[in-house]
Amino acid sequence: MKETFTPQAPQPHHRDTTPPAPAALAAKVRTVAPSMTRSMQRVAEAVAGDPAGCAALTVTGLAERTGTSEATVVRTARLLGYPGYRDLRLALAAAAAQQEAGRAPAVTADIAVDDPLSDVVAKLARDEQQALADTAAGLDPVQLEAAVAAMTAARRIDVYGIGNSNLVGQDLVHKLLRIGSIAHAPADPHLAVTNAVQLRAGDVAIAITHSGRTADVIEPLRVAFDHGATTIAITGRPDGPVAQYADHVLTTSTGRESELRPAAMSSRTGQLLVVDCLFIGVAQRSYERAAPALAASYEALAHRHSPGGRQRH
Repeated sequence: MKETFTPQAPQPHHRDTTPPAPAALAAKVRTVAPSMTRSMQRVAEAVAGDPAGCAALTVTGLAERTGTSEATVVRTARLLGYPGYRDLRLALAAAAAQQEAGRAPAVTADIAVDDPLSDVVAKLARDEQQALADTAAGLDPVQLEAAVAAMTAARRIDVYGIGNSNLVGQDLVHKLLRIGSIAHAPADPHLAVTNAVQLRAGDVAIAITHSGRTADVIEPLRVAFDHGATTIAITGRPDGPVAQYADHVLTTSTGRESELRPAAMSSRTGQLLVVDCLFIGVAQRSYERAAPALAASYEALAHRHSPGGRQRH
């Protein structure tokens, strides 16, 4: 049985020890801003919105500009992944240079109720692109590699999610089944806990929760953790309660919620990217087993895709 821990004392491997690259700074702000205090949010929004202007400011100058304190500026820099304000200023200067070179990320306006569908398509496409870019920028390759290694060696893989997150979990399970892995994604919370009780060391449990605090997802992950399984959390809130029971945390884009597009919809884009990365990683590392299994599944389903095998309902 593994030792549990509390949010007040997170494990070292959950901390991002490598400062984000300049190109990933805006994505990092979007990921962690919801969990910041309002004063820290003002600092984060300022550096993300005007990296060139903020790079020219001292810590005192940025505190005055945002109506906060020097201590708040320093705490914000550290929460964004930088050892201190000096390191953040260097990243801001680099981000400003990238913007000057025309590589600034696109900012998508909210969808209005009277937008023509052509505008809706364009805005959604930009939102999807941004969600993918943010998730890719914030994904920790060390955590991803460790998660893939555990899944490749796993006797069994359970995936827990509710609502849209369960659909993402089902997508991962369907892929894993086609390469010969034993995987389950129970949609019923009670069944998820029942399944988790059966897990042991050598098994893997994956929780998918955008908020990081969905009780029906956290509970089976906790049970799996307590029974010795390797646990993975895919979440937009790496500081949320789900991280208490996750050996590895994979962070997704938080998404921008609007009246016509709830966060649950936009978050799915980042979750699907992480799921695809996990699947490809497992398939690469188990290719000798995966390739024949994938070919067999294609062959078994081929007649259903041919004109003669098509069934009418």
